[in-house]
Amino acid sequence: MRGVRSWLVAAAAAVLVVGTAGTAAATPAPKPSATGEFAPLDRPGPALSVPRAQLDAALTCNGPLKHLRQDPVLLVPGTTVTPEPNFSWNYQRAFTAMGIRWCAITLPFDATGDIQVAGEYVVHALRTMSRQSHREVDVVGWSQGGMVPRWALRFWPDTRKVVDDLVGLSPSNHGTVLSDITCGDCNPAFHQQASQSQFLRALNSGAETFAGIDYTVAYTRLDEVVVPNVGPMPSSALRTGQGRIANIALQDVCPTNVADHFAIGSFDAIGFAIVADALGHPGPAARARIPLTTCAQPFQPGVDPATFAADFAGLLAYAGNSEGNAPDVAEEPPLRPYVFARR
Repeated sequence: MRGVRSWLVAAAAAVLVVGTAGTAAATPAPKPSATGEFAPLDRPGPALSVPRAQLDAALTCNGPLKHLRQDPVLLVPGTTVTPEPNFSWNYQRAFTAMGIRWCAITLPFDATGDIQVAGEYVVHALRTMSRQSHREVDVVGWSQGGMVPRWALRFWPDTRKVVDDLVGLSPSNHGTVLSDITCGDCNPAFHQQASQSQFLRALNSGAETFAGIDYTVAYTRLDEVVVPNVGPMPSSALRTGQGRIANIALQDVCPTNVADHFAIGSFDAIGFAIVADALGHPGPAARARIPLTTCAQPFQPGVDPATFAADFAGLLAYAGNSEGNAPDVAEEPPLRPYVFARR
């Protein structure tokens, strides 16, 4: 795969049709599992398969996690990038200036490998940050980075106890029809983020959210990667479960906002304001609390206007460079045994 930009060119239009059908049983049948063929929501997760040294090396923080007065934040990058081009010139600067302790996780193959493996990195990061800080952890992720923490929460239930907020910036919670159309040979993560993938069926089985966690989704209706992100059922939005949910389109705050998928995850002021509101208040973000004056701000906190052009170009260049990506494959990786009701 030649990167996200090449991926987009391959699909000029996308139409998603979802149909459901049901049949009535002639005689009463046993009540089906709430998760169907997939693992029960409360079944303990498996031991991590990635060596501990690799998991430790993938997590970097801007300081020690002991004696904190507020929850630390885990930053999770999007597909085809690492934390450096994604967050170093925006969120990391802003959070440091705000006195927020943050850690960032580097996912294998620039987050283009098997997301089931990437999920193990998130599991380890959450456990490590909570253990060292003796606090809950807030998670902020862009694109795949806003979705993959949900894999950890779904299949490692112990992580639900250590997460306070999960904030996604145009997360691929229900995938993208672009991958449905364009993925012949694609890297594993592109296959898994196709809207009809087995991976997403498993991820969203049973419940999309869990009690005790506040979920905030900030998305843009001008998204050219997570498609469709318009209408009553945007792909990024979360819909089910017992978690407290806020799905907020940038254009519902500022109707003239023109941020695309890359802007919302790197420099858009409204996106950042939604993140900051979620982290700064009990519960998820509230659209009504976002000051309308934010609409006039060209950049989010942390972005240096003098270097913005080079910084943003660096993000786009890194995302479009396939060096370091996982090899392309014809099909999505098979689901691991722990994903299923019987293993």
